[in-house]
Amino acid sequence: MANYHSLSTLATFLAVRNQESHICLLLYLGKLTLSSTLMSLHKLIYLSLAIFLSITLAGVSNAATAPQYDSPELAVGLIPRTPQQIAAFYEARGFNKPMIKKLKQQCFITVWIHNKSSRVIWLDLAQWRFSNADGVITRPDRRYWKAVWNEMQIPLAHQSTFRWTLLPESLDFQPDEREGGNIVLPRNDKPLMIQATFPTGADKSGMPITINFNSIQCAKDP
Repeated sequence: MANYHSLSTLATFLAVRNQESHICLLLYLGKLTLSSTLMSLHKLIYLSLAIFLSITLAGVSNAATAPQYDSPELAVGLIPRTPQQIAAFYEARGFNKPMIKKLKQQCFITVWIHNKSSRVIWLDLAQWRFSNADGVITRPDRRYWKAVWNEMQIPLAHQSTFRWTLLPESLDFQPDEREGGNIVLPRNDKPLMIQATFPTGADKSGMPITINFNSIQCAKDP
């Protein structure tokens, strides 16, 4: 596996090539204070995957209109993805047509998160709430997708690839750490409301940070 310095160098180079400010923020990993010897394997995987997702999907969404939150402690951005973008990404990974068809029917939103504080901030998707004018929206989780792919007899390698493109269900963001991934919701034409709550502190006993994103639209093909 490439060491952390190599990932950082690659990320910086690719950020310059992509010229998209919120992607550059996600990809510019050189300022991270954690060394590769202290980072766990799953975090290195998420780092490299975030780079790969951003390269593949960058350039279509408008960075100026993508919903963003920025405070001295935390920065969060949401980037809705079109069905064409999602199809192109997963087709390039060798996914079959039934799997692509299923994924194009969903609402994909790429999320990037940056802990700008000096304390631990937790991502915990169980504490996120999704809704629209019709009421609460249930987010299909990893267990749901595992059952769907098993029923469709999807190869395990493709199931694993899909799983690693998702935003982690739970993750402790260390100071100055950045991560990214997709959340997948049922596609709907009505604007979405997302309430994202982040516990804080190593033991989650700190004051939580709650962010409200309103009028999020599932991206449509041009």
